Amino acid sequence: MSEYKFRFVDLFCGIGGFHQAMSAFGGECVFAAEIDKACIGVYQDNYGISADHDMTAVKAEDVPAHQVLCAGFPCQAFSKAGKQAGVNDTRGTLFFEIERLLRHHAPRFILLENVRNLVSHDRGRTWATITAVLKDIGYRLTAEPLVLSPHQFGVPQLRERVYIAGVYDPDNVDAPIEIEFDGFKSKSDLSIYDILDHEAPTATITKAEMDVLACWDEFYKGVDVSTIGFPVNIDYFRYEGPTGSLPAWKQSHIERNKALYGRNKAFIDRWLAKWDGLRAFTPTQRKLEWQCGDKIDTIYEGLIQMRPSGVRVKLPNAFPALVAMVQIPIIGRYLRRLTPRECARLQSFPEDFRICGNDHQAYKQFGNSVNVEVLKAIFGRLIDRYGLA
Repeated sequence: MSEYKFRFVDLFCGIGGFHQAMSAFGGECVFAAEIDKACIGVYQDNYGISADHDMTAVKAEDVPAHQVLCAGFPCQAFSKAGKQAGVNDTRGTLFFEIERLLRHHAPRFILLENVRNLVSHDRGRTWATITAVLKDIGYRLTAEPLVLSPHQFGVPQLRERVYIAGVYDPDNVDAPIEIEFDGFKSKSDLSIYDILDHEAPTATITKAEMDVLACWDEFYKGVDVSTIGFPVNIDYFRYEGPTGSLPAWKQSHIERNKALYGRNKAFIDRWLAKWDGLRAFTPTQRKLEWQCGDKIDTIYEGLIQMRPSGVRVKLPNAFPALVAMVQIPIIGRYLRRLTPRECARLQSFPEDFRICGNDHQAYKQFGNSVNVEVLKAIFGRLIDRYGLA
């Protein structure tokens, strides 16, 4: 007798976030598909399964029977397909590959994940197309989009994603399924330090980045306000240009910077002279976004991101969403960025998960992955309420 309680397929599988969650409930993966070679290698290394399949070339009948279909499918523009072939047509999109398998196999459950903006994409038409197709196949869905973030489950990462959970019940497709959550965590209850390796290297940012932190820490401590509620831009301190044609928000931005400078002119002039007008800094590094209120009194107790909009400082209660990892936050206290293992923890992967040996690839893979803890929370409620039968 098999030790597994159900069989699942893992489409567009990446490094196996869905695999981790389904395995926790006794699921057996009978098919996985991925086209990224680095992800395929990590999947093979961890699960002993080759995911080297391009779903656009896979026949539905060649996929083994399964009770659960999982997919973190790439979101493409549905507009073209919808406008040319009708609102319920997904041909030309990767969601169509999921549709093909569902129409052929009709598994008991579906669990899909995508970016939060899928709900509003193309004025809501993409979401309407997807849900209409799933109902047409025979799936009951939640009444409203299921938008969740790991921080709500105690994981210190702010990462809103939309999840589509469905139960095959073709006679009742208009009756919404119910998945209830209670006791969500607040981000104020969390701490990034819970997932950090405190013995990790402590000097993994550049000398130039250290100078940026030191410069802005000195600025924050020297001005007359502890809660800076607007972006600081040194180019606006002495701005004398016309503002009448500018948007109201930008006029306010300029006026607040000029007022800050006016009240602190003696200090700011000394600060600018010491740091040579910040001429060695990039345009990004010449601006500050302090988003900590007065909860911390030094930049070194914050999380810092070098963003196009400026040097953003946030409280150390939750990391911004891991994405492509081009803006990996700096942990001010330790003057370093996250390690790949710490990224794995933010996505709720276990400690024995074997991470890609190429750090660049590892950051990318975790940035593109689905959070395991969120999946477990959804699927646990789904299977408890509706069962496999």
